[in-house]
Amino acid sequence: MEIGIDSFAAFVTDREGNPVGTAQQAMEELLQRIKLADEKGLDIFSIGEHHRKEFLDSANSVILAAAAGMTKKIKLSSAVTVLSAADPVRIFQQFATLDLVSGGRAEMVVGRGSFTEAFPLFGLNLQDYDKLFAEKLGLLLQIREQEIVTWSGKFRPALHNQPIYPRPVQEKLPIWLGVGGTPGSFARAGALGLPLMVAVIGGETHRFRPLVDLYREAGDKAGFSQDELKVGLHSLGFVGKTHEQAVEDYYPGYAQTFTRIGRERGWPPVTKQHFEAQNSKWGAYLVGEPEEVAEKILRHSESLGGIDRFTFQMDNAGLSHQQLSESIALIGEEVIPKVKG
Repeated sequence: MEIGIDSFAAFVTDREGNPVGTAQQAMEELLQRIKLADEKGLDIFSIGEHHRKEFLDSANSVILAAAAGMTKKIKLSSAVTVLSAADPVRIFQQFATLDLVSGGRAEMVVGRGSFTEAFPLFGLNLQDYDKLFAEKLGLLLQIREQEIVTWSGKFRPALHNQPIYPRPVQEKLPIWLGVGGTPGSFARAGALGLPLMVAVIGGETHRFRPLVDLYREAGDKAGFSQDELKVGLHSLGFVGKTHEQAVEDYYPGYAQTFTRIGRERGWPPVTKQHFEAQNSKWGAYLVGEPEEVAEKILRHSESLGGIDRFTFQMDNAGLSHQQLSESIALIGEEVIPKVKG
């Protein structure tokens, strides 16, 4: 199993959600953490895509290219690329270039995104949410397979025998499909034979088993082998030296962030009781000391019928660069050896 980090390139924020420090400092520290993850033996570091004040990841391929020059082995991916609001040609060119820069370490996770600010920003109609994604995913996969592309659709000008360069180092640039809890998304990933990245940010992880089974069944029906049908899991997590210290460090910023997001979406304020339920034995969160976090990753894997990748999302809780760095070191030095045996 691969173990890594998903980052939104978040600022450290105050109680009102205002950034602390400069954007330049935050970016420098993020790149330092990616370098540290590489040194500590993590398998992958992924950068999301948002277009909000508190995140610096609107151009994730640029961040990943900068990280490529500072790292040697770690895979570099998006998490996710909001494909509905992007041009598949440009996205392929950016990540093919990243693959060249990194020596064949580029990947991408594509999805529709959990925030919607990209749609008005790029002049798109939110009502076309799913149609945009389906059409653009089809084009992106065609570009991956064909150097010269002929294609037509509804949301982008047609391509007529158009060569698309550069081509990546990898013969088949890895493209994962990022999903939440929509059955159709799981079935689509399976039918296309794409590896699946499941974002479980609440509830009990084992309840996603029927959806993962749906993915595998759809892939099998489409003629793909089970080896091709990889499953990844993305969840909120943070590793401390002790369980108590991890919770003490993580919870305050987590509560502020998700209460603020909840006001936008009509959710109730976060409570400590809610957090503890999510961080219990079967809950989605992985906040604790190394051994319990490793055991929980393995338990989640078993409950989902086996996973191939697990990624921590930990920079949405107002944690300092030092706290995040210490957690990454613990993941590399103590969690990964326990998970991989």
